Amino acid sequence: MSQITYVFANVAYLLVGAIQALMFIRALLSWLPMLEENSITDFIYQVTEVVIYPVRCILERFPAVASMPLDLSFFVTFILLSVLQTALMV
Repeated sequence: MSQITYVFANVAYLLVGAIQALMFIRALLSWLPMLEENSITDFIYQVTEVVIYPVRCILERFPAVASMPLDLSFFVTFILLSVLQTALMV
C-alpha cells in the first residue's frame, strides 16, 4: 500500500468515526429537548443531517418503511458508516 493511500485511509477512518460520534451525540440530544436550541446542537444536527438525508430519501421510497413511526434512516446510516469504517481499517 502506498503512503498516500495509507494516509487517505486513516483520515477517512477518523472522519467516519467523528461522524459516528456526532450521530451518537445527536441521539442523546434527542432525549433532552430542552438543549435543542443552541449553536452546538445546531452544528451537530447540520453535520449529521448531510449524511442521514440521502439514506432517508432512499428509504422513503419504500411504503412499508415510510409509514413507520420510527425513523430508520438514522440506524441504517450508522450501520453503513460502521461497515465503511471496517473496510477502511488498515
